[in-house]
Amino acid sequence: MTLRLINIGFGNVVSANRIISIVSPESAPIKRIITVARENNKLIDATYGRRTRAVIITDSDHVVLSAVQPETVGQRVISNEDTGEE
Repeated sequence: MTLRLINIGFGNVVSANRIISIVSPESAPIKRIITVARENNKLIDATYGRRTRAVIITDSDHVVLSAVQPETVGQRVISNEDTGEE
């Protein structure tokens, strides 16, 4: 298993192997997930003060906030998988 990193904006990267889901922050359940992660010190805010557009949930229960659209992050994961295969 190789380490694949996905750019989530502003020079920040997340391990593609650890991503469970990439979702929009608009719904109430996702807002609750963010609140619980903040309370449990499992929240990583990579927005640099900008509006949160994507919420990345990892297999370690960490929640990463990104200012990049979920579709963009998803495409980066897909394109990274295509270039990583031999």
